[in-house]
Amino acid sequence: MPPPVQVAFKRIGEPVVGQNGYLGFLKGKTEVHKAGSRPGNAKLWTPDILVEHDVEIVVRDGARLYVDIYRPADSDEKIPAILSWSFYGKKYSALDMLPICVWNCCVTKDMLSGLEKFEGLDPARWCPRGYAIISVDSRGADGQISVMGTQDAEDGYDVVEAIAKMDCIGMAGNSALAISQWNIASLQPPSLKAIAPWEGMDDIYREQFCRGGWFSMSNFDLIAKAIVRGNPNSGLEDLDEMYRRKPVDSKFWEDKRIDMKKIKCPVYIRGSEVSALHTMGSIRGWLEIEHDQKWIHWGSTQEWYELYGQPESNHELQKYFDRFLKGKQNDWEKTPRLNWSLLQFGDRKAIENVLIEDFPVPNTDYKEFYLGQDKKLVDAPPSTLQKFSYDSEKHLGFSEFIYTFDKPTSLLGLPKAIVYISCADTSRDDFTVFIILRKLDKDGKTLYHLNFPIEATPVNSIDEIPEKEMASLNLFSGATGILRASQREIDESKSIHPQFPFHPHKRQQKISPNEIVKLEIGIWAMGVHYDAGESISVRIGGQQPSIAEFTSFSGPRPEHELNRGDHIIHSGPDYPSKIILPFVDVKV
Repeated sequence: MPPPVQVAFKRIGEPVVGQNGYLGFLKGKTEVHKAGSRPGNAKLWTPDILVEHDVEIVVRDGARLYVDIYRPADSDEKIPAILSWSFYGKKYSALDMLPICVWNCCVTKDMLSGLEKFEGLDPARWCPRGYAIISVDSRGADGQISVMGTQDAEDGYDVVEAIAKMDCIGMAGNSALAISQWNIASLQPPSLKAIAPWEGMDDIYREQFCRGGWFSMSNFDLIAKAIVRGNPNSGLEDLDEMYRRKPVDSKFWEDKRIDMKKIKCPVYIRGSEVSALHTMGSIRGWLEIEHDQKWIHWGSTQEWYELYGQPESNHELQKYFDRFLKGKQNDWEKTPRLNWSLLQFGDRKAIENVLIEDFPVPNTDYKEFYLGQDKKLVDAPPSTLQKFSYDSEKHLGFSEFIYTFDKPTSLLGLPKAIVYISCADTSRDDFTVFIILRKLDKDGKTLYHLNFPIEATPVNSIDEIPEKEMASLNLFSGATGILRASQREIDESKSIHPQFPFHPHKRQQKISPNEIVKLEIGIWAMGVHYDAGESISVRIGGQQPSIAEFTSFSGPRPEHELNRGDHIIHSGPDYPSKIILPFVDVKV
């Protein structure tokens, strides 16, 4: 299907043999990886694995896509197939990507075979379990590379049906491979029997590139420059240019928001708040998929480590696929539908396996705290108008408001802020507000959550981590919310919950000098446990408060989109600026 608008594409590098796992075009070649192989000193695998390279599949418009098929070499019987779909290349593996990450994301070479498509299941683990793993390369060898959207979904539909002759088809994988599952499953391919989206967004305008109307390339410059390859006539959708052409939502971005209500097959979701990128995709999937054959496991560790470094994750995933792809009566349905984690921050491990009835938790107590004097969150609006200002150009130029818990307390769900704010710089007709919820210990020290088990890291404490090794992959700061003042409009009919407003982002309502505007800011899902004496700190500022990742790949933002000057928060009888927090009563 042609794209809904004319799309800009950027040139990408050509594949080079020996780089990014590329071995050359191997159409028609079949080989057996013998038991005991250890390529690259990686994981030793035990079965013989048959691989068919570059198997051609022609999709509905005649474009040719290529897949690699891995399966046990000692059997010709039909077996279920699990697809790994992305535009990263069929042989670009975790062994290629992880060395550019802090601590290799604590994934050691003996956890990988090198056969795995990056962020996909490892054939060395899954072929012995009686599954074929199919690594798919989306358009790029023949055609332009799209990122989500109808074209990608239709291609996925056609590939699913083309390989259905093998047996039942499922999909699995993390991040980009999870996004593709949402996308393809929404078209309901008849042969797609189950999906397992592992940390994947489903609206790239609101969840990655234009969150709150604030544009950021996030990690996509890294992906485009270091990972994606194609033929000389190929190209990758230029998301930066598409935003420049039209900075509000458009048919281009609408095509990349998935209608989750259309997904009818069973769904096993893995998600977390520590991702800080895929969190709300997992939440919206849970809330909007209408059937009851859905499960969600909410973790506390970095997604690549969880996929490759925690065997129990693959064990649970196998039980799910054994049920829906092999038809085994293995009591999968007794698996808790919502298995959650509560972060404790500091050097304390998260509280795992918190079983909840639903999300948000039924009978959540949404308590309102107002922005008061002396950096405090208080129970009622100040009796007289208070003004709090911060320098919007400084990363540490935020206004802070603190509440200390007098007993053990769990906050689990969707926080929301309502802030009345103006900009003192009269040259600006727009500005962006950032909010982060930080945890403080009993002495007022600001804490981080470590995204890996401490024993898997090279340090004994978070305090030992050098500043140059502090990254969003290994440390989580807290739940955040972002909103551009000109795009504050809300469409309540599309909000997934009253605590998480839907901003249509269809137009910009510019701000007059010193105009006070009401911003209703949905903050991404949180699950944090506090002991008595610990505190929550609400920080409101003009700069992205989370730890940046791979910033060296991204260019500067245009001057007219940068915050300038002081922002002034108004709090009082006529301007009830507040934070709404989700208090829950759960067993910990």
